Amino acid sequence: MRKHLLFTVALTSIAGLLVACGSTEQSGEAEGERVEIGIVQYADHPSLDQATEGFRAALENSALNVKFDENNANGDANTLQTIADKLIGNEVDLVFANATPAAQIMASSITEVPILFTSVTDPVGAQLVDSLEEPGGNVSGTVDFHPEAIEKSIALMDEEFDLERIGMVYNAGEQNSQHQVNLAKEAAEARGMSIVEATVQTSADVQTATESLIGEIDALYIITDNDVVAGLDAVIGVAEREQLPLFVGEIDSVEAGGLAGFGFSYYDIGYKAGEMAVEILNDGADVSTMSVELPPELNLVFNRGAAERMGIEWQDDWEELADDVIDE
Repeated sequence: MRKHLLFTVALTSIAGLLVACGSTEQSGEAEGERVEIGIVQYADHPSLDQATEGFRAALENSALNVKFDENNANGDANTLQTIADKLIGNEVDLVFANATPAAQIMASSITEVPILFTSVTDPVGAQLVDSLEEPGGNVSGTVDFHPEAIEKSIALMDEEFDLERIGMVYNAGEQNSQHQVNLAKEAAEARGMSIVEATVQTSADVQTATESLIGEIDALYIITDNDVVAGLDAVIGVAEREQLPLFVGEIDSVEAGGLAGFGFSYYDIGYKAGEMAVEILNDGADVSTMSVELPPELNLVFNRGAAERMGIEWQDDWEELADDVIDE
């Protein structure tokens, strides 16, 4: 009886490790020599999930025989390093890094195999590539930042809502977030508006940070910060309670309860990164010369239900202004 119990405990422990550090599976019915791809996602939230789904789909639609080694760091940098060490030991053929922190740790640790990133805002500033046109090392990928996104968002707040003080909650330790906040400040200053900041270290800090802005702001603007988007429900709750318009940086966040935002499909940028992987693994493309790909054209989406919950009177003009209006 004791031996049986110990065996059961051992199996349970092994299963737990597989969940934390990753699982593997083979794609499709492809033939030929199998290649192994390490997937590293920084945290759980809808946009990153969709990017990973898009990446996997591109590989599964190819002729490659692929084994995926899937890993999620759950927002922990130490876990990212553990994952990097594991992938090196497993001698994977390519690494897919989803979000800036994941890409930075993989790039600093793994130098012998190609790394493709997605959901990265500023790959040059994050020191992942030399330039968007000529990456120069073993890293390239797709970005989740459209050059006009911040400016268009600030213009919307000014021209349609006549707002002056915009609250932004973000993780100052994330390079991509700091980059976006700096751009928002520039755009706001040019229009006589101001940005009021509150920073977090983890998603557990989001509620407190958001509430600290109350009384100082006219609206909230949440960019594509991984930790804050993971805690977006807390921001939405404060916005609805305080009757503040909430603008967001991705379509998934509009669907989750944001009032409006300019965005694109994260599935698409993940899929594009997957197509780049196929070029490398199947066609022998050199990652160092593969230019970083920008996201597709921006779409403006409004959420009519969110407007009602935030006490904002719906304007018929928004129907014509938006590319899509949802009722969530």
